[in-house]
Amino acid sequence: MRRRTFDTLLTIGGLILATVLLAAGGLLMWANNFVSANVHSQLADQKITMPSGKAIEDPLIKPYLSQYAGQELTTGAQAKAYADHYILVHMNKASGGKTYEEVSGQFIAASADKTADPATVAELGQLRQTLFMGNTLRGLLLNAYAFGTMGTIALWGAIAAFIGSGLMFMLSFLGLWHRRTVPAEEEVRIGVGHPAAPAPAVG
Repeated sequence: MRRRTFDTLLTIGGLILATVLLAAGGLLMWANNFVSANVHSQLADQKITMPSGKAIEDPLIKPYLSQYAGQELTTGAQAKAYADHYILVHMNKASGGKTYEEVSGQFIAASADKTADPATVAELGQLRQTLFMGNTLRGLLLNAYAFGTMGTIALWGAIAAFIGSGLMFMLSFLGLWHRRTVPAEEEVRIGVGHPAAPAPAVG
């Protein structure tokens, strides 16, 4: 194969790959913008203000929420911090570390027990409702965090795709330049070794 033909094929392949990477980068950037805008909009609609002051003095809370104190909750990172280090902390304190399922089981058992103290049953019912609402809010916030994380991944993917596209365009243009510099008759010999030296004549 002639060297110019080989360079042309490589250049065309490089341009195709560069174009595909450019398109992928554009789609990933669109995905990032779409996800980020929706996460921001959905969280902003809840009108949640991150706790501050005495509300975050607990050592289980302060290290994670102090950087967001008093801010409007609009990002995935804020949502995760609020869900895991504020709501969950208060849920665990209220229930003594018991889960919703455990408290619900206790409530059902107490309700069925004719000898159970009505005040205890009512307390378990209130705790069950509190944990249910806490789990629901945590689930919504953590979903927002998950989507926000996917948006961030899409952003980094877009950056990598744009860099790859730029490199491939540059290499393709270098291939075009190299094609112009090689003699038209030069051949590419892939896998062809040097001819073997003739065996010495035997007298």
